[in-house]
This record gives sequence, structure tokens and C-alpha cells, in this order.
Amino acid sequence: MPELPEVETVRRGLAPVLAGRRLGHVVARRADLRRPLPDRFADRLVGRRVLALDRRAKYLIWILDDGQALILHLGMSGRVAIHEDAAPLPGPHDHVDFATEAGVLVRFTDARRFGLMDLWPADGLDAHPLLAGLGLDPLAPEFDGAALAARFAGRRTPAKAALLDQRLIAGIGNIYACESLFRAGLSPRRRAAGLRGRRADRLAKAVRDVLDDAIAAGGSSLRDHVRPDGELGYFQHRFQVYDRAGAPCPRAGCDGTVRRIVQSGRATFYCGACQR
Repeated sequence: MPELPEVETVRRGLAPVLAGRRLGHVVARRADLRRPLPDRFADRLVGRRVLALDRRAKYLIWILDDGQALILHLGMSGRVAIHEDAAPLPGPHDHVDFATEAGVLVRFTDARRFGLMDLWPADGLDAHPLLAGLGLDPLAPEFDGAALAARFAGRRTPAKAALLDQRLIAGIGNIYACESLFRAGLSPRRRAAGLRGRRADRLAKAVRDVLDDAIAAGGSSLRDHVRPDGELGYFQHRFQVYDRAGAPCPRAGCDGTVRRIVQSGRATFYCGACQR
């Protein structure tokens, strides 16, 4: 499933062609994705101007000029493509088209149909069932070691599990949790409640640095992620531990190897020699 960097990459790709533009034509080729589309979904969007494109965790938020917001989640295999010239004929998995009055077509494709779209009042997004319980965004200005330690306080779960808990910090998935813990030199087995002071500072900085680097690289294209311009992300070529079990630890001076364990049903990759 796309994580925060992939969703932020999509947001940044869409903003230049959608922000400030009016939707002249919208086509929904089916009535549902993971869940039913709102009633009269296409009709309610035609003529609306997209004021801004935001992101909350792994959700894209289109702010519209009628006070509504379009909430979009890519699911497992969802893609958004921009067609500035003639668009190809829609295929069987091309479910929704958004055409601006400027002549740009934005097409949502989802082979597995795990994505979703909903319309909700823009001034009440915090009350939406999918957004209400989300924790702090790790790219928010207030995210730092103290904020991380406060959210981890009293948590007996391992640090890796705490990073994946969307109620605490929203947007981090398995890949970037592994990479962040490696950069911080912290074991994924370490109890979350014990991350305070300098350890919490190191981890917060590592999380932000990993996410920033991944966004700059266009995200990680392992299976389905493609940028709106059709290009692949390439952060997967920079993984230091994720999916590298058995490889030598890339940290200078460390003679350990990358290990793979399973935590809460998810694969965890780390170096047992330098991550403490």
C-alpha cells in the first residue's frame, strides 16, 4: 500500500494541473470502489473549482469551492495519471476521470479496487470516520523528539509497532519504519515507552529525513506506485535495510548483516549489530 511519500508525490504531481482549476467533466464508470461512491458523485463535482490539494496521512484531500472536500485513498493498487494531450481510451480498471476546463484529464485507475473516494464538508474533515483517529503527521512542524516521546509514553509495544500505529503518528508504513529505525540506530524490538530524550530526538529526525528523501526520489515503486507523470519512483534503490535480509550492514564500520524478523505479522528488517 502506498505510504506517505508516495501519496505526497502524487499530491505534488497533481497540484500544478488541478489547483485553481475548474472541473468541466467528471465520469465515474462504476458506482463503487472499496466502498460505494457518494450519491450523484460525478454531478456534484462538475463545475467545481479545486482550491487546493492537501494530504492527511495517506489520504489526498481536494478542497472544493462549494465547501466540500474530495477524500481520495489509493488503496493497494490505485494510480492517478495526468493526460495533457489526447487521453487513451479507458481500460477495464480506469474507474474515474476528472477533466478540467483547461483540457487536462486526471484518470484514476485501480485494478484491485481497494481505493476509495468520498465527499465531506471541508471544515469538518476531523470528524470524518477515516480521518478522525489519525495521529500527528510526521512532516508537520510540531513533529519532533518531544512530540514522539509524548505519543510513545506508556506504550509497551515495540518501537516498530508504535511507528506503524496510525493513531499515534499517521502516514508511516512498513518500509519507512524500518528505514527510520536503521538511520536512528535503534532496535525495532526496543520498547516504545523507553524512547525519550536523545533517542526520541534521533528517531524523529530519522523519520523526517527518510520521508523527505523518499519524497525527493518520487517514492518507492515496488509494485503499483507510479507518479502522476507516468514515471516510477526510485527510493527503492536506496533502501538500506528493507528487503535486504542477509546483506552486509551498510553502516560504515559495522560488520553485521541485515536480519529479517516478523513483528505483528509484518516483516521487519534491521541490523542486530548496530541497532540497539
